Amino acid sequence: MSDSKITILAVSTHPDDVESGMGGSIIKFMKLGHEVHIVDLTNGEPTPHGTPEIRHEECKKATDILGVSGRTNLGLTNRYLFDNKESRHRLAEVIRRVRPHIMFLPCWEDAHPDHIQATQIGEAARFYAKLTKTDLAGEPWYPGRILYYLWSHQRVHLSPALIIDISDEFESKVEAVKSYKSQYAYTEERWHAVNGAMRSCGQYFGSLIGTQYGEPFASREKLGLRDIRDLI
Repeated sequence: MSDSKITILAVSTHPDDVESGMGGSIIKFMKLGHEVHIVDLTNGEPTPHGTPEIRHEECKKATDILGVSGRTNLGLTNRYLFDNKESRHRLAEVIRRVRPHIMFLPCWEDAHPDHIQATQIGEAARFYAKLTKTDLAGEPWYPGRILYYLWSHQRVHLSPALIIDISDEFESKVEAVKSYKSQYAYTEERWHAVNGAMRSCGQYFGSLIGTQYGEPFASREKLGLRDIRDLI
């Protein structure tokens, strides 16, 4: 099996999305020595219980728990996020700077318009980042693979392309998510519901691969293995 380290870029529509969808996997990637960067497209505000200042502090706390290599916020408009030239170029420049081998995006199947737009922005920015003869900052770069984390506002069951074992990382993921008190823990009842949903989903996907907890990921492209021992 390969011991080479890779660079990963996780795209989050709002601060808290990547923690909820793939926080355990991010912690695992960092433990394995990979370089992980997060880019938040918006600051997530306004929301009923948050402010930009509160969300900034919550995000900082969650980021410290994840232990990632870097985190950037593009400052695009929450609730009115659109796939356009500006958003594509802004994200493409991050891709050129970070130079990831793998990108993670929100899944394309979602009820939240911002999440759907983020998927489209991410896919387009991946292509734009490789272009020459452009006014984009940085040198061309093309991430070799996109995976999609499944944290949907729809009650749908999507069949994942792969599931990552996060049994050892799950409790740290929970703490990262709980950092966003204005979103997930503004009352005990709210946190009880969110915590229960995370545990149920994590246990379900873990059960499909014979582990305690798992995080599912989709792919539009076929996935391959270099070593059969990578299967669990």
